Amino acid sequence: MHASPCDQSINRKDSTMDKNILKLSDLLINYSTHLKPGENILIEYEGECCLPLVKQLIRDTYAAGAKPFVKITDNRITKEILSSCDEDQLKLMDDNFLNQLKGMHAYIAIRAPKNTAELSAVTGEKMNLYNKMTSPSLEYRVNNLKWCILRYPNDSMAQLAGMGIDEFSDFYFNVCTMDYAKMGAAMDNLKALMDKTDKVQLKGPGLDLTFSIKGIGAVKCDGKANIPDGEVYTAPVRDSMNGYITYNTPSEIEGFTYENVHFEIENGKIVKATANDTDRINAYLDTDEGARYFGEFAIGVNPFVREPMKDILFDEKICGSFHLTPGMCYEDAPNGNSSAVHWDLVMIQRPEYGGGEIYFDGKLIRKDGIFVIPELECLNPDKLK
Repeated sequence: MHASPCDQSINRKDSTMDKNILKLSDLLINYSTHLKPGENILIEYEGECCLPLVKQLIRDTYAAGAKPFVKITDNRITKEILSSCDEDQLKLMDDNFLNQLKGMHAYIAIRAPKNTAELSAVTGEKMNLYNKMTSPSLEYRVNNLKWCILRYPNDSMAQLAGMGIDEFSDFYFNVCTMDYAKMGAAMDNLKALMDKTDKVQLKGPGLDLTFSIKGIGAVKCDGKANIPDGEVYTAPVRDSMNGYITYNTPSEIEGFTYENVHFEIENGKIVKATANDTDRINAYLDTDEGARYFGEFAIGVNPFVREPMKDILFDEKICGSFHLTPGMCYEDAPNGNSSAVHWDLVMIQRPEYGGGEIYFDGKLIRKDGIFVIPELECLNPDKLK
């Protein structure tokens, strides 16, 4: 019996998808988390569309001589839990999760919710409580495990990106399975330069900031913590930042999309914050003291990610961008800022977004999204593709 042309097309798509899943799973297990025999890994996922990847991750985990454990989450259930939760309940929940993490060597989270705005109806008070009470497990996971967070293509993500699902899936797998080893080698010079830099100046439309990164150290992100990846991060010296910034990309967090986020900063602290919902953003920044200080400064370099899609795992990697993050710092680039919040907010500096400059110790290193000093030209999009 001969397959129809339609059936052959479907089979070709299925075959391509299978190859993409095999390639992505291999990357996650053998490169991103680099599982070793005898290790334990927790695979957490949301969304039934993730199942083919989760099943392949389990197979590849066993093939590596490690042991897989699986946790299923659903924002629809989280929403109901948070509607009437209290502090003791959330503490017990996080204690149990923390105990589970302490038995793990690695962690992979795959997120594909059907509705990214599911938690928008949860009150700010309950969300702040949730963030505060779950911060111990978050901090332990970030600082003690090999970990990788990724999305998985579904209709919701494709819609946010303004693309059809087939086109978005092709884009997703191209981005997520690029040559991260090549990218990592190209990042070496930027890391070395950031390691010895004191003063940073950021300039552009709606932007004039100065701060120090002296003594903090820089970290390459080349596919070992997030997929997609493509950034080098550090942190501002906590009380060194002064100036103002109006971010030019939207940011979706806790089910709400913030736009035109504007901060005025004095001695490291956000003293004024406005957005399309000024009351809401100030309530979020009042989660704790550290939420009004910055815990991360990073430069995005992924050549395949060019436009914002309201998904921070993609948006923070946009080539020609940087992100400046209110909240918790990372232990491998510490500035002493502790918070339940870690909110990556992105500024794109390519010409079509208004342009802009980055200066290190008074020297221009990037203009309009393109590195302009010879030792960093290897990170420009035409060199990384």
